[in-house]
Amino acid sequence: MYIDSVFCLQLQINSRGNEMKKNFYLLLVVFSVFVLSSCTQETQNKIGRSIQNWTGTDGVLEVYGGEKLVKRFMKIDKLTTAPATDGKSERPYRFGYGILDVNQNGTVDPGEKKVYFEFSDYSTPYIFYENPN
Repeated sequence: MYIDSVFCLQLQINSRGNEMKKNFYLLLVVFSVFVLSSCTQETQNKIGRSIQNWTGTDGVLEVYGGEKLVKRFMKIDKLTTAPATDGKSERPYRFGYGILDVNQNGTVDPGEKKVYFEFSDYSTPYIFYENPN
């Protein structure tokens, strides 16, 4: 009888612990949704970008001269806008690191190296997209 009552008591403690965990996780989710919904759209975008910076993207940057593809960079994690020296504004160019697709076949071939690149926001016609492959 003593063993049965100890077993029942143990089951009650375990079920309370599981219930408390479920309540904690539910409260955490509700709190997170509340905090994110109270953020401005710009803040939500910054949070999304920072998460994306952690996870990375398989980005492709194509630079055009008129209608012709001039350069293609692949396996880009992110493009960064250069901050001004005073830190309060941004410079009109972006930079990043990617693999230069020398033969422009859309795949990373042996011998193609990771390089640093910069381009102007104003005068460079470019397309940046996530690699669909």
